[in-house]
Amino acid sequence: SYTPHGVCSRAIQLDVEDGVVNQVQFIGGCSGNTQGIAALVQGMPLDEVVKRLEGIRCGSRPTSCPDQLAKALKKIAEEQ
Repeated sequence: SYTPHGVCSRAIQLDVEDGVVNQVQFIGGCSGNTQGIAALVQGMPLDEVVKRLEGIRCGSRPTSCPDQLAKALKKIAEEQ
């Protein structure tokens, strides 16, 4: 579980195994967008998800739910 900062979602639940994203669930946030992101990254290598999503902004905010997912995955990669 990861607590995002600067976005509407309150938590990101992650299941990552052997460097592959098995499942992502956002708690809160824009439901359709977060469900879409979760479905798109399922089965992708962790590093590929980070490469694609890191740095995405939401309007004038310096971050976004996709960017926060990338940060969560980077944290997981560092711990492994």
